[in-house]
Amino acid sequence: MFKKLAIGAAFALALSPAASFAAGAEGHIEDFDFSFEGPFGTWDQNQLQRGLQIYTEVCAACHGLQYVPLRDLEALGYSEEQVIVYAADNFEVFDPELDDFRPAIPTDHFPANTAVGAPDLSLMAKARAGFHGPYGLGINQLVKGMGGAEYIASLLDGYTGKEKEEAGTILYENTAFPGGWISMGPPLSDEQVEFADGHSNSVEHMSEDVAAFLMWAAEPKMMDRKNAGFVGVIFLSVLSVLLYLVNKRIWAPHKGKARKD
Repeated sequence: MFKKLAIGAAFALALSPAASFAAGAEGHIEDFDFSFEGPFGTWDQNQLQRGLQIYTEVCAACHGLQYVPLRDLEALGYSEEQVIVYAADNFEVFDPELDDFRPAIPTDHFPANTAVGAPDLSLMAKARAGFHGPYGLGINQLVKGMGGAEYIASLLDGYTGKEKEEAGTILYENTAFPGGWISMGPPLSDEQVEFADGHSNSVEHMSEDVAAFLMWAAEPKMMDRKNAGFVGVIFLSVLSVLLYLVNKRIWAPHKGKARKD
């Protein structure tokens, strides 16, 4: 009896991932070539600035970035004066001392935005995984990374234009969203944002730009972490060579005596 139950459970576990894939539960995630990926990747400051512009003009209407300090925008290539102007022109924060709202300053964070119940985007690129499997093994994540930025870019560029109504709610078909239908309408459209550098403002390119910005927002110290990793690898490599040479020097006389004996 126990043997039959064990076999049945193993068979069910083996079939369940395949069934979910066959039912189309997983969306299609495009593997975008972001500049920050890989051990030698770096931030593209122009792309991050475009992503910030898209967030400010489009995404901030519904989504907040409450865990990101405004002063960190200097890392995107802005001067202190530019950050001061950007904060004051675009955001207001509640000041308990004044018991009123005031223009934001660099020491403030991006304000939260819960007006329509939309999720905060501060850590969204780390909270989402674009690549899975196969069948729960995580091999794709090992090769391609977690894919949080790819998930966001694919989602923003994945609308097909089809709509349907369920239980009084309008749903939009999206090739990247699990299940294929999402309640958020398409936030981007071609030529919606004009960039000072003349970069393409198609939905595909804007999706990449804002996804890269949200990746920076979620992990602004990524390059510092990579540099620390390189230093650690070099240090451990040199230490391994030194330990090997010391070992050879200490034990060489004893090994010679052992051969004579």
